[in-house]
Amino acid sequence: MTKLIVGLGNPGKKYEKTRHNAGFIVLNQYIKQHNITMQTKDKFLGDVGVFGFQDNKTIFLKPNTYMNLSGQSILKVIQYYDIAIKDILIFVDDIYLDVGTLRLREKGGHGGQNGLKNIIAHLQTQDFKRVRFGIGDNKNMPLDAYVLSNFSKTEEPIVLETVISCIDIIDRFIQEEPFVDIMTRHNTKK
Repeated sequence: MTKLIVGLGNPGKKYEKTRHNAGFIVLNQYIKQHNITMQTKDKFLGDVGVFGFQDNKTIFLKPNTYMNLSGQSILKVIQYYDIAIKDILIFVDDIYLDVGTLRLREKGGHGGQNGLKNIIAHLQTQDFKRVRFGIGDNKNMPLDAYVLSNFSKTEEPIVLETVISCIDIIDRFIQEEPFVDIMTRHNTKK
């Protein structure tokens, strides 16, 4: 059984530590800890790494399409590796959650998040697992400027702690722990 774990974000150095790149930040840390080699694959419109073996492997994907077109990349990987929708887990930023808050869902709408909106359009379903990573909101800044800003120095330790929780989520997902149990463990009460 092949699983797909996707981190959403924008490619390029200038976006690396921005709020919108919470999904990339999670994947980068997991990849680093597990020595997974990521390669840019034009046919997948993204950076791809494989963890595990033939019948029991996990594909890691960071789409290079920019956030709003993430579905194009994900669809290509799903079709190539013949991955079932139930075996997909997506990490995405969420402005409606405080920094450090996680919301795990087995399905649902896009909540105004353009990356999720594009994925739903391409996969033609909302029934994929996702982890919403809270990045907070700042009413004193335009939304596009805010999501492309870096986390503050005071937020960085909270982000790091949240990323550690996300790494545990990935491990449990790969080990096929029931997602409802992972949700119970990690959905933050705030």
